[in-house]
Amino acid sequence: MERNLKNVLVISFGFLLLFTAYGGLQNLQSSLHSEEGLGVASLSALYAALILSSMFLPPILIKKLGCKWTITGSMCCYIAFSLGNFYASWYTLIPTSVILGLGGAPLWSAKCTYLTIASNSYAEKTGKNGKDIINQYFGIFFLIFQSSGIWGNLISSLVFSQASNKVEISEENLACCGAYDCITDTTNTTGSAEPSNSLIYTLLGSYTASGVLAVLLMVMFLDQLKSDQAETEKEILETPTFWSTFLATFQHLKDKRQCLLIPLTMYSGFEQGFLSGDYTKTYVTCALGIHYIGYVMICFSAVNSLSSLLFGKISQFTGRKLLFALATVTNTSCIIALLLWKPHPKQLAVFFVFSALWGLSDAIWQTQTNG
Repeated sequence: MERNLKNVLVISFGFLLLFTAYGGLQNLQSSLHSEEGLGVASLSALYAALILSSMFLPPILIKKLGCKWTITGSMCCYIAFSLGNFYASWYTLIPTSVILGLGGAPLWSAKCTYLTIASNSYAEKTGKNGKDIINQYFGIFFLIFQSSGIWGNLISSLVFSQASNKVEISEENLACCGAYDCITDTTNTTGSAEPSNSLIYTLLGSYTASGVLAVLLMVMFLDQLKSDQAETEKEILETPTFWSTFLATFQHLKDKRQCLLIPLTMYSGFEQGFLSGDYTKTYVTCALGIHYIGYVMICFSAVNSLSSLLFGKISQFTGRKLLFALATVTNTSCIIALLLWKPHPKQLAVFFVFSALWGLSDAIWQTQTNG
């Protein structure tokens, strides 16, 4: 196998293993750690740290450590988050969430830098167009990586399906599910009841092992960039001063196109946060039980992945405005329906319809905003 392609596959499967764990765990945060909103607070701290990290850390770490070791070290930050969930409290989960957030931006930046350099190296060697090889390598990466949403959620549902303490959900408690969300710590808990500690530890052990395998894969099989490639790597990421980086961020605001992209980017984060934080807790867990979260999110991931491929291809024919309009109508319709709908276990298919429609609209927000 050609060396550059081998490295692309190593990174792809490393990210698959890592995000199988993180993706599944992220979707469970609001349901597993609902006391005083700890789960939601941990995700908020995580993404706040990610924002700060993305502004300053990637060029510094990549220049000092190189892409391989930046990827490896950043993956360890994700493992720390899994470990923090074993004994979840404000003193363990919030710090490990911040650690993950700090490692997130260098991880993705190093991955993109590595794949770009590997693509250009192969293109130069074979006399092919660099952009074509970049598209090919990133296509391979996302094909493998996107399936992590399926495997991570499947693991959580299979583990929690083993619970022996499932109880019937009364009509009185079902009335508290959905948009009205009147389930509290003092309310008779049903579907939102936590599974046993042994099942939680089994799940977290599986996720942690998946993260450790990802790190070992990077250490053992990912090649360090050659000396000439490493020079290119440093040229791409010449470390700017703190203030130049800070000011460069705000200089983009002079361009009205950049300003108009900000609300789109923010909304993309809001809608994903609603699905993984609120829909999973107040609709799925409340009415069906925590073991259904994985199945519902598998539906979202599968539709999202297929729709991303579809809309990425047809956007050249339809234009972005038409696709953005489709996503807006789909999301707005779902929001209105969720406000009116009273979730019930007898309407099982409806839970999957909402996640599928959300996956379709999210695919548009992701592919077109990034494009």
